[in-house]
Amino acid sequence: MEATIKKKIDKKVLRSPFVMQLLFIMFFVEFVKGALIITFLPVYMETVLGATGLVIGWTLAVQYIGDNLLRTPIGWFIDKIGYRVVMLAGLLSTFGSVGIIASTSNYYWIIAACALLGIGTAPLWPCVITGTTEIAGEESRGTIMSVVYMAWLGGVGLGPFVITYFMSGTYGTAFRLLIAMMVAVLLVGLFLPGHRKGVHGAERSKEEEPSKASHKQLPRMERIRRYLAEARSSMTLSPLMFPAMFAQTFALGLLTPVLTLYALNELQLTNSQFRFFLLAGGAVTVLFLIPVGKLVDRWGTKWFLHVGFLLSAIVLTAFTYVHELSSLFVLVALLGIGYALIIPSWNALIAAAIPPAKRGAVWGFFLTIEGLGTTIGPIVSGKLWDMFRPHGPFVASGIVLFLLWIVHIAISQERKVLLR
Repeated sequence: MEATIKKKIDKKVLRSPFVMQLLFIMFFVEFVKGALIITFLPVYMETVLGATGLVIGWTLAVQYIGDNLLRTPIGWFIDKIGYRVVMLAGLLSTFGSVGIIASTSNYYWIIAACALLGIGTAPLWPCVITGTTEIAGEESRGTIMSVVYMAWLGGVGLGPFVITYFMSGTYGTAFRLLIAMMVAVLLVGLFLPGHRKGVHGAERSKEEEPSKASHKQLPRMERIRRYLAEARSSMTLSPLMFPAMFAQTFALGLLTPVLTLYALNELQLTNSQFRFFLLAGGAVTVLFLIPVGKLVDRWGTKWFLHVGFLLSAIVLTAFTYVHELSSLFVLVALLGIGYALIIPSWNALIAAAIPPAKRGAVWGFFLTIEGLGTTIGPIVSGKLWDMFRPHGPFVASGIVLFLLWIVHIAISQERKVLLR
């Protein structure tokens, strides 16, 4: 009986027009961003502009800085004015950044476009995570996180995969494709709700009503300060989770600027081989996400994270010491399994600590912490690449994930003590 009810809840969530709109926007924005950040810009900047690994890392970091700085205030705006205005402002900025990159080869304009891309994509994760978890509620956290990350991985994986077919000549066809996608996303964004709504909206309204009247009489900055203070005090989270949030995305950020360079320059893969290289890891991850998400909802997060962190750490540490193509594909597939174990489990663990009435602001704050990892990771990665070539970033990423495995064991012990 319980399983039947759970299945009905999952279907209701996944068929929600609001959730479908958010997933559509997530997929296509990440497609465009992945095509630019992972494949086009690193290759273009090294081969055409002659930039060093450190310079490429800093250029990509500019995008992450713009994205990261705005996530916490955007979470607050979502709570106050809804999704449509916030998301449309971001989509217009993203559209502008693609237009600039498409129309210039000037290095400084590309940096400015990367900053604008970061500002434009800043609302994406707070809007999607806040909206989907609000609709899903407590019963389907793991499942909805799996679906969100399938949309993300589908976009960020297919973007670099597809764009390699157009990386010749003037790149005109590639940019026309990316611009067409952004037009479609903008049209969908027009139909997002103006105010937050969800399955659990009534519960949230009851929680917020007593404080609304008193807060309205205060100055705006004081209202914001109190709102964030209330959000912080209502969280139930181990202090170790904050450095762990940073470390989890820092490990991924270390790989962002060097993955394409390693595959094309060190492994000497053709464009066709590189496409399948990307597809192997992404497809395996996507294949396992939904089953893992459902199991997380049933059994909890602990062992999925233990295995996921340790498996990913071992694979990344070994990655650049293996040169046989078939063995590399096996390692990529294992890495895909590792991240499929981590993604729904990690986000379900975080979602459990977030108060429903302050979901937007708290998710924005958490995403800011995680965003620091994706901001600093490419900078450190570029320096490690210049100093140690391929081994540095991959081994460093593996070490970070191994430390994260140890930290998660400590967090699990803390939770066990609290539950006694």
